[in-house]
Amino acid sequence: MLYLVSTPIGNLSDFSFRAVEALKKCDYILCEDTRHSRVLLNHYEITVQLHAFHKFNEAKAEDRVIEDLKNGKTIALISDAGTPLISDPGQELVVRCRQEGLPVSAIPGACAVIDALVLSGLSPSPFQFVGFLPKKEKELEIFLSQTLLYQGTSIAYESPHRIEATLKAAAKLAPERKLCVARELTKLHEECLLGTAKELLKHFETHPPRGEIVLLISPAEKKISFEELSLEELVAMLQKDLGLAKSEAIKMAAQMRHLPKRDVYKLFIPNVTENLV
Repeated sequence: MLYLVSTPIGNLSDFSFRAVEALKKCDYILCEDTRHSRVLLNHYEITVQLHAFHKFNEAKAEDRVIEDLKNGKTIALISDAGTPLISDPGQELVVRCRQEGLPVSAIPGACAVIDALVLSGLSPSPFQFVGFLPKKEKELEIFLSQTLLYQGTSIAYESPHRIEATLKAAAKLAPERKLCVARELTKLHEECLLGTAKELLKHFETHPPRGEIVLLISPAEKKISFEELSLEELVAMLQKDLGLAKSEAIKMAAQMRHLPKRDVYKLFIPNVTENLV
């Protein structure tokens, strides 16, 4: 049996009796950082051996884990904090177990995505989790432009040293959109802030962000399926809803549709110059 066990995201008390019982009966436990996980296990007097399982050794360790499961061993997979597989290693292992007909059971618990969603007061239905945001400026801008069109609440993970750059990008694309920054969830200095990107940036000028951060974006007001829009409609929408200049909207539309910028420009400006970049 493979157990997927959710662990606390800050407060060690957020751990279920069932999770403790499951871990105690395992032959060994897979974790991202053995030193980090040992703190939790020591707190609950769990003496089971820990094996490192992270993105750098995941593929190599998979075969050994599958073989052990076939031989009847009971193994648990935990992440450093929260629910395994949510922006953490483990998906391929679960796929392999399903393919091999090996039993898998998930033991629910803390998850920063859900905790932030219910704290924010933003609409919980529908919502989408998009993982960690892109680091490169242009990729982030494209990603946000698409996310801002979603008809539900969008949730992402972000780091404290990048949140200000992300908020600046959001302020440029949707200055009036309500956002929420939830940080240090379940910990002593838990904070959940709601406001426009500009308002949140002003707060962080005097209160530098620290700790783990969850960013939430409120739903778009209009029902839009941008995949079904023509290029002309998409450019017009980007101009109107995101306040972009026509040239910027054309560039953005080309990036969103994975088309050469020159081809899209020619649709709107037939005599586009040869030195267009």
